[in-house]
Amino acid sequence: MKRILLMVAYNILLVPVMWFKLCYYAKHTEKYTEEERYKMLRFIDRRAIKGGRIVIDIHGQENIPEKDGFMFFPNHQGLFDVLAIMQACPRPFSVVMKKEVQNIPFLKQVFACMKAYAIDREDVRQSMKVIQQVAKEVESGRNYLIFPEGTRTKNPNAVHEFKGGSFKSATKAKCPIVPVALIDSYKSFDTKSIEKIKVQVHILKPMLYEEYKDMKTVEIAAEVKQRIEHVIQEYEGK
Repeated sequence: MKRILLMVAYNILLVPVMWFKLCYYAKHTEKYTEEERYKMLRFIDRRAIKGGRIVIDIHGQENIPEKDGFMFFPNHQGLFDVLAIMQACPRPFSVVMKKEVQNIPFLKQVFACMKAYAIDREDVRQSMKVIQQVAKEVESGRNYLIFPEGTRTKNPNAVHEFKGGSFKSATKAKCPIVPVALIDSYKSFDTKSIEKIKVQVHILKPMLYEEYKDMKTVEIAAEVKQRIEHVIQEYEGK
């Protein structure tokens, strides 16, 4: 909470203007291209990050597929995760989120601008509809992000089980699966400190369809988790 207040204080003159703009874009998404909306979101994100004394340390940006129609699968540490990855990815992407966070102020408007989907993990029919819709959109060239853990971990830089069902949209779309390792993202909003921090975003080499076409979704989940854990363990070993 303290860091959020710091972000607001640093941008106090911009806050009213950017809040109005964010809300307007969120309510009138049809007036703007996905690129225009994403550019606006990245600007707000960049200002908030600077005001919050956060440095985004980006690795592997060259691993982002050149062609749109891919999916990011990061470990999940907190509410800052999407904002960190947004700075690492210059190309628009959307998000599949759990329904519990869809009405949090600011995130609600951000997700509206991204035309994100909320998934109800207790409603199988609704979940399947979202999976199918995301697969169609990825096939048509949109990019998406899904947190395969389903919820954020309570242990700093620990990775919980990746759920195989999270990868169904990717397998249906036959798209590149891009693992993303987040390190220290939890420090942004889940600690009381306002000391300057560094959040690492490691974009790993994508798994192409040819690599995973004969694998079950639980096997894909285990492989992506293992790749992300390897990066985090390397960091902790240093």
